[in-house]
Amino acid sequence: MDSSFWIKPGLLVFCGEAFDVSPHAHHALQVVIPEPGADLSCRFENSVVSGGVVIAAAVTHELRMSGGWIILVEPQSRLGRKLSTFLATMPYKPVNDSLVEMSRSKDPMLNLDSFFRFLDLKQDEIAEELRSDHSLDSRLQKLLSRLDACFQGECLKPSHWRASEIAGELALSESRFLHLFREQMGVAWRPYLLWRRLICAVQAMRLGATATEAAYKAGFSDSAHLSRNFRRHFGINIREATRMFS
Repeated sequence: MDSSFWIKPGLLVFCGEAFDVSPHAHHALQVVIPEPGADLSCRFENSVVSGGVVIAAAVTHELRMSGGWIILVEPQSRLGRKLSTFLATMPYKPVNDSLVEMSRSKDPMLNLDSFFRFLDLKQDEIAEELRSDHSLDSRLQKLLSRLDACFQGECLKPSHWRASEIAGELALSESRFLHLFREQMGVAWRPYLLWRRLICAVQAMRLGATATEAAYKAGFSDSAHLSRNFRRHFGINIREATRMFS
């Protein structure tokens, strides 16, 4: 199958061949769906799944797949909430591989239309509401919008976004900001910021940046620092990532 890649705030979709991913865990929910006839082995701590699967956030897994789809979803997005409902507190849950209708479109999202219908979502809802959560505090919505600047190629994340500085900009005390962020986002500020730095680096490499340039742009000290975090969160090193996202 031809490789294609699609990234938007709250969502990263990749389809391709020969996935060989070492054990890792990350902030996002993950959906893995093999193409028809492809081999797939998704290994968890005490079991192995050989077909399509939805994986909860922060669940360690190892993936081998000869061809298919990997979808990473922010838990706080509308799609993320639908996937969480589907999981019903389970760490992972198999899905029917036939949910994906492979098409000739170069837009991966059109190919996944059947999966979204399975979750009772329409294409326009996905495009408009990946990050649209009106229950979020307006100050956090403003912060997320700033973090999303990398999707327009305008992002430059400094090496430190201190909680005290962010809190001051949002007219909150540091303790109130940290409590509010964890309460509404379901994750602490620092690990979430690290996740967003990684997504920023992915976007930079997708737009042609070298690993060193992507590391600087996303706020990592160097490409080695970026590569270590890539392996911990995605199960691949930066060299493999560069080939995947180019």
